[in-house]
This record gives sequence, C-alpha cells and structure tokens, in this order.
Amino acid sequence: QVQLVESGGGSVQAGGSLELSCTRSGNTYPAWCMGWFRQAPGKEREEVASIGSGGTTKYADSVKGRFTISQDNAKKNLYLQMNNLKSEDTAMYYCRYYYCVLALSPRTGYWGQGTQVTVSS
Repeated sequence: QVQLVESGGGSVQAGGSLELSCTRSGNTYPAWCMGWFRQAPGKEREEVASIGSGGTTKYADSVKGRFTISQDNAKKNLYLQMNNLKSEDTAMYYCRYYYCVLALSPRTGYWGQGTQVTVSS
C-alpha cells in the first residue's frame, strides 16, 4: 500500500507563489511516476506536471515556465513550486503515484486527498 499526503496549498494573489509538497509512504515500485494533477470546479482533472522514475519531467503547456516539479533524493517526497500564479490556476491539487505507462488511466495508481490552491486577481 501507498499513502500520499499533500500540503502547502492556500490562498494567494495573482502573481504570487506557493510550493506544494507531497509525502509518500509505503511501498515503492519500479517504473512508477509521481505527478501533480488539478481539478477546478466543473472541469475534468488534468495533469499539471510529472516526473518519471528516471527523473524526466513533463509539464502542461499552461504551466510551463511558471511551475517546477522536483523530488528529494530518496524519491519519497514530491514538490511543486508555483510562481506567477494566475486565477486560472485555482483548483484542488492532487499528488499521484502511478505506473508510468498507465498515466492516462486515472483509476490506476494512488492519489492523495488534495490541497486547495486559490488565486485571486
């Protein structure tokens, strides 16, 4: 089993910054990825950024140049540094640990409970 706990969300004005953290405990599996996803009210959950088992990162076009995903050396903790936040970044942000090849299958892997990010303009 795997447990994921997010923290770091909050309210910030447009142009501000926040850093999200995700602490992973439990089993570790080879070829699994970690990523940040978000869901705004009335919208589908979308991938924000991810990092593969080899350290390769991927970002949604909407956050490129503003968000940075990183992991600690043990690959247990995941971070998302969010700069120049915009009102459209407002959403619940979720941490996910999943088999990389099943990235598009949201029912697979493990999800945290989420942390709310609210950006006011």
